Amino acid sequence: MPVMTAEMLETFNREHFPQVDHLGLKVAHVDDETIEIRMTTRERHLRPGGTVSGPTMMELADAGMYLLLLAQIGPVALAVTTSLNINFLRKPEPGEMVAKGRLLKLGKTLAVGEFSLYAGDPDDPVAHVTATYAIPPKR
Repeated sequence: MPVMTAEMLETFNREHFPQVDHLGLKVAHVDDETIEIRMTTRERHLRPGGTVSGPTMMELADAGMYLLLLAQIGPVALAVTTSLNINFLRKPEPGEMVAKGRLLKLGKTLAVGEFSLYAGDPDDPVAHVTATYAIPPKR
């Protein structure tokens, strides 16, 4: 059972990271190892040519990893990204984007996860992401 529910994660994110409110993230599912988050892309998320921008996809994956980690360890605002690698697989169409992630490792000081991002076809990812987060020491 995760420490934080989907509702708790969304509330925490709104209160501590209002700068990502423009994503309109919704936590569709969270459990002990996985998370699914959704967002609807808008004009500001698109690059020339009408496709979802790379920075938008990176932000979605990074926010997803942060929320997945917090679901497991609780509201630790100072957990930070130490590494994020993204492979763009195909052109994402505007509309709903879905990020499905899972923890690969949760240690005392580091957490590693991977995400697949989808737009349009729920079986054909548009990007694959691996991310590492540093967990601050407990005080």
